Amino acid sequence: MSVISIKQLLEAGVHFGHHTRRWNPKMAEYIFTERN
Repeated sequence: MSVISIKQLLEAGVHFGHHTRRWNPKMAEYIFTERN
């Protein structure tokens, strides 16, 4: 498994996320900010 850089994540659009109402409560510890 290769190491993934922040640049690769940004290019893939990972930072855009999805609406907060669709968050799974179990993922709360991995969510750093909230933005709509």
